[in-house]
Amino acid sequence: MGRRDSYLLLGVLGVGVFLAGLELMVTAVALPQILATIANWTDLRKASWIINGYLLVYVVTMPLAGRLTDLWGSRRLFLAALTIFTIGSLLAGVAQSLDQLIAARLVQAVGGGAIIPVATAAASHLFDGPARPRALGIIGALTFLGMAAGPFVGAAVLETVHPETALANMGIAGGPLITTIAPAWRWVFYVNVPIGLCGLVIAWAASSGWDTPRQPARLDWRGATLFTVALASILAGTTLIGNSDEVFGVPTEIAVAGLIAGGILVGLLAIWYGLHREHPFLDPRLFADRVFSSAALISLLTGYGMATAIVGGAVFVDRVLYGGPEEQRVVLGAIAGAMAIGALASGFLARRVSLRLLTLVGLAVSAGGLAWMSTWNPDAATNAFAASGAVFGIGFGLTVTPRSTAAVESAGRAAFGAASATVTVARMIGMAIGMAALTAYGSTTITRISNEIYGSGENYKQYIPAYLRDRSINDGLVAQALEQWAATKGATILVGIFLVAAVVTLVAVLPALLLHVRPGGNRSAEIDGTEEREHGEIAF
Repeated sequence: MGRRDSYLLLGVLGVGVFLAGLELMVTAVALPQILATIANWTDLRKASWIINGYLLVYVVTMPLAGRLTDLWGSRRLFLAALTIFTIGSLLAGVAQSLDQLIAARLVQAVGGGAIIPVATAAASHLFDGPARPRALGIIGALTFLGMAAGPFVGAAVLETVHPETALANMGIAGGPLITTIAPAWRWVFYVNVPIGLCGLVIAWAASSGWDTPRQPARLDWRGATLFTVALASILAGTTLIGNSDEVFGVPTEIAVAGLIAGGILVGLLAIWYGLHREHPFLDPRLFADRVFSSAALISLLTGYGMATAIVGGAVFVDRVLYGGPEEQRVVLGAIAGAMAIGALASGFLARRVSLRLLTLVGLAVSAGGLAWMSTWNPDAATNAFAASGAVFGIGFGLTVTPRSTAAVESAGRAAFGAASATVTVARMIGMAIGMAALTAYGSTTITRISNEIYGSGENYKQYIPAYLRDRSINDGLVAQALEQWAATKGATILVGIFLVAAVVTLVAVLPALLLHVRPGGNRSAEIDGTEEREHGEIAF
């Protein structure tokens, strides 16, 4: 493949992961308008599956897509994933009920979850030597850039797109056309369709005559089923931690314990089964390589920090500062945007700095950012929150390329897809654990504080100034004083959460010390260098 076509194909792969990252964040902005038009606030728990269902299917799809890439090649898998994602976006836009929208989001998640490991594996095959980490840095950067752009794109669409007004000016006030293109939230999904179609055409043309190597093996469907059930059970159980309601009539504690325990048991069975097959779905023997295991563990631990920074930052702005969407966009946009910058920079720095040193620097910076975030207080300016969040984001981004490069290099050419999927899934599991910890601790603390304030008729008076204690709890000044107390209490709680995340991030220093592989001097490069030169793969 020529240099121009390689760059063009890398650009298309980047567009795909950008869209996948975008959809992780953009829908949350549109959720209130979705509820207002095709449901109501009493359906909030069900509507949460617009986001939770997408995340669950998104993560579960990754390992399957990664393995299929190794067996069938990247080209057809990427085209299929982008097609499914585009179709899912169209179906989500035209959905007329909550059930239809949830179903469309699940279709969209299948495509989005497949795009990232397929694009990562394709970039790993497309570029060799020092160019490989730079290509992976671009893929990682565009993934996080999509996440950063999500809140801004969602808000821009909702604020600027008013199709019902345009149709009213044309004398059209009802009918299927109105319900198909209005209200504005539909265009949060429709915007993916033309981009996806253009990407498909360009990818088809740019990749003509090129594909990644295929393995002469059949997909291990039994192993795939075991691993998928295990991953889905563990993720579902982790997500439900802290839920105060019953799950299908079963107490939450029992449901969580059953799902997680069942997932672990099935996972152990999947590992045993994989060790006894020549070509398993996910080869447990990959973890015998300490570099690969270290990369996966770093991804898991930093994923915890990422969830804490993003979700904790959003909670702080909302519950402590009582800020609105604009403040949340500034803080969360700074975190995700800095992640993209860090990931892009790490791809270029990896040529001159060892993967181990780059990872250690990234971990130190991200832990420092979380420690800085632990100093947040209600009186600080929004820019200070954004700055400390950006420091974390830069550090996190610096770890993205080293761990991805180390994983694919240690796994070798035959397992690029499985390796990239494993590292990404590890990060998502870490994020799920971080979100579950926040949810469980947060809900428990909120319940305790609520009981302290409203437990008895006079209990609230101990939390307000003495000069207000002769007033009713319904008095405006009393309510304001209680809000100030709750904000201060919330800030204190989040200080501990950010510090725990900083410690978890620093624990990743131990596996980072094992990332001794250098681009251009690794096992896969040594094994595959001759073959790659014969295929004309390029460096940039």
